[in-house]
Amino acid sequence: MRLIIREDPKAVAYYTANYVRQRINEFKPTRKRPFVLGLPTGSTPVEVYWHLVDFYKRSEVTFRNVVTFSMDEYVGLPQSHPESYCSFMHRHLYDHIDLHPKNIHMLNGNAEDLAAECQRYEEKIKEVGGIELFLGGIGPDGHIAFNEPGSSLESVTRVKTLAYETVLANARFFGGDVNKVPKLALTVGVGTVRAAREVLLIITGAHKAVALAKCIEEGVNHMWTLSVVQLHPSAMIVCDEDATLELHVKTVRYFKSIEQVQEQLIGRQNISLKGSISKLTSSDISHQFSAATDPMASSAAGVQVDPSNSDSESSAHDDYSTRPESEDDDVGSLTDSQHSDNGSDTSNADMSSSTNALAASSSDAQCTTGFSGSSVPAATVGSPF
Repeated sequence: MRLIIREDPKAVAYYTANYVRQRINEFKPTRKRPFVLGLPTGSTPVEVYWHLVDFYKRSEVTFRNVVTFSMDEYVGLPQSHPESYCSFMHRHLYDHIDLHPKNIHMLNGNAEDLAAECQRYEEKIKEVGGIELFLGGIGPDGHIAFNEPGSSLESVTRVKTLAYETVLANARFFGGDVNKVPKLALTVGVGTVRAAREVLLIITGAHKAVALAKCIEEGVNHMWTLSVVQLHPSAMIVCDEDATLELHVKTVRYFKSIEQVQEQLIGRQNISLKGSISKLTSSDISHQFSAATDPMASSAAGVQVDPSNSDSESSAHDDYSTRPESEDDDVGSLTDSQHSDNGSDTSNADMSSSTNALAASSSDAQCTTGFSGSSVPAATVGSPF
């Protein structure tokens, strides 16, 4: 697991959106091999979506060959209701990008047979070849989507009764009236999220610090469903400083030191976007050795070498900011056979690489700075629409 620490929620939002942009561009999706993206609702990802729209408007990414699956939907709330998750996704993202309507998949909370609707959703995910990247937020009690504490870690898309705390938290979207908040929802399962080839969770705020600590420093527990990402071979959490308040100081320092080693000793050019070491030349190895053993070299590089961490493996992010290839065809109906030849890098790094994370020092956590360090205009505060 990788833990990326940024200064504040705005920096987290930009980092996350920029990562998604780069993953899509690196994948180079086509009509027959689309990039399949799982997307969350709620307040946390809103600014991520604004940045993605901004990237699209600046021609830095296209969603023409992207397929999306939303995480959840309320039961019994009309899709046209302003607080339905269907309305939410269109308002904040879908209505502002070139995503083909046929490639937008949402759960129907008004289906006559809810169980059949959930089964249909799972089958559709399989039909398009599985989810490449699942982006998600969490609740203060550590739930992913609407997988409340106690949910099976093997669960799939299903009907879920919402916990009272979740109803209270969502009441702010219904004028503060808990009686107006739906008590049931359709949600992808924990197992559905785990089946994605990569999982990226966003965690911000002191009110979610306990959940992050449970995920990072304790074991897998169905009472904290986000902790299941410990078992995923390609999982990343992007959080702000406030969310780390319940972590041990040495844990935070450890993850931050990983990035320092990677940036200054290994070199970003040797690290793939998903975090694995892609190559290492003899000159790189020589540089590492000299910097690690020569105090003057380490000092000149601004590196503080900690011998206790000298055996740590690393992961970081390369800058894949090239624009996607042009593609005239929109993504249409897809089948498993069309995904039999998947040329993208969907293989996962080994567990040792996945669990040693790249973490950003707060001094470098600027909302307007891209992975390459160049200045990039961020989406404006407040909805740009």
